[in-house]
Amino acid sequence: MDRRDFIKAGAGMSALAASGLSAPALSQGVAAKTLRFVPQANLANFDPIWGTQYVVRNAAAMVWDTLYGVDDKLVPQRQMAESEEVSADGLTWTFKLRSGLKFHDGTPVLARDCVASLARWSARDPMGLMLKAIQEELVAVDDTTFRWKLKKPYPKMLLALGKNNAPCTFIMPERIAKTDPFTQISEYIGSGPMKFVRGDWVPGAKAVFERFADYVPRSEPASWLAGGKKMLVDRIEWLIMPDPATASAALQNGEVDWWENPIADLVPVLKRNRNIRVDIGDPLGNIGAFRLNHLHPPFNDVRARRALLMALNQEDFMRAIVGSDDNLWKPLPGYFTPGTPLYNEEGGEILKGPRDIEGAKKLLAESGYSGQPITMVVAQDQPITKAQGDVAADLLKKLGMNVDFVATDWGTTGQRRAVKAPPAQGGWNIFFSWHAGADCINPASYTAIRANGDGAWFGWPNIPAVEQQVTNWFDAKNIDEEKVAMRALNKAALDNVVFVPPGFFLGYTAWRSNVSGIVKGPLPFFWGVSKS
Repeated sequence: MDRRDFIKAGAGMSALAASGLSAPALSQGVAAKTLRFVPQANLANFDPIWGTQYVVRNAAAMVWDTLYGVDDKLVPQRQMAESEEVSADGLTWTFKLRSGLKFHDGTPVLARDCVASLARWSARDPMGLMLKAIQEELVAVDDTTFRWKLKKPYPKMLLALGKNNAPCTFIMPERIAKTDPFTQISEYIGSGPMKFVRGDWVPGAKAVFERFADYVPRSEPASWLAGGKKMLVDRIEWLIMPDPATASAALQNGEVDWWENPIADLVPVLKRNRNIRVDIGDPLGNIGAFRLNHLHPPFNDVRARRALLMALNQEDFMRAIVGSDDNLWKPLPGYFTPGTPLYNEEGGEILKGPRDIEGAKKLLAESGYSGQPITMVVAQDQPITKAQGDVAADLLKKLGMNVDFVATDWGTTGQRRAVKAPPAQGGWNIFFSWHAGADCINPASYTAIRANGDGAWFGWPNIPAVEQQVTNWFDAKNIDEEKVAMRALNKAALDNVVFVPPGFFLGYTAWRSNVSGIVKGPLPFFWGVSKS
């Protein structure tokens, strides 16, 4: 029996029987006000600035609010902000908070909380680092107003403050926001629509959120991270189920209400259940990420990185993730989201046509590689990363590489990928992830495309040719200039291999038919979701 058959065979098992847990006894009224959700991975830590894992961002979006939020057109709208003014020279931004904002501990949200939160965020986020580099001052003017004065204009300011990719500009109380940005926080107080129930948190098993009665939503209709975030349930329980068969059984048996990303193998089973609804979770899809460490051999040499592009077959990776449905994936000779205005395939020839294993071996030898262990960190509890890791291990072995396959969980991967030490001293050569298509439309929110050394995402590529094109895009005066910069950026990123793109794919989400209000998008939006 192969992996797919085993999963299908187990899909009908009782999730509680499989886990050894008993179902809680809840009245019908209480059950209707409690939404049970199976997230993509364990919530191993809960500092939304410390890292970029989507599972942390998704939970944080309930607990912490932002000054601005992008809507479903990716346009930033006011959220905590009441107004903004920018000086004629574009150097001074003045922001005013809307009234009535409170943190979960009952204290009011003040301008100094925003200043401290933005200072912590700007030490970690690529757009934040750009702002920090041109910052003259970031100060509170009074309790409801703060000023950000720059040394040069930054036209993408509102997008930086409202973007949906991690780390987002979540606003915390000043005392928490003053935590060193490279040290995790230990107090989880926000001003968002849900409170985190710290006492019920069992990492690896459960996280709980309760409705914040004093949250004042905006009057506009909700749209992604913008508008009125009206909670229609009182309690949300995140139940960690790394085994897909267990999650499938729990959804079918009514033990959970919503499974964030069911694997493609089990979708036919779910679709046959009249009590289950299944749909594409996000039409903008996802881009796989085969991430290389540029600091250490062999991938500090561009020839070793290019050898992987010559040999890699994207179809192998995508079918491992989505199965046999050709409607769920596309080849991707580049880095940007297909079907969006700035998508292009400039420089993508190396990913097209027949794969050249022998040519890749030769290039690998020219790079100086001679059988050293390649430490590949692969999260087994995340189907997307496990699938990529399994295919990549086979590919590297075909190229004659000595694979040190480190099977771990997603939380540990999130910690280890931040280690810059050599692989033999606790570091790594390769890990796997993915990026929501909404994050990969342009360089503004695309953390993984940046190549600014220590300021870059994990792997720390330092490629001036790539950064020059990022700058050119930010400086572009119109869409035509943006397109020129994006074509040059795609080519520079492929020529130098910022990371290996295994392809573009769509993913499903599934929920019980008595749940309504689920919106397609790059993260699960819990506001507006109800349960009968």
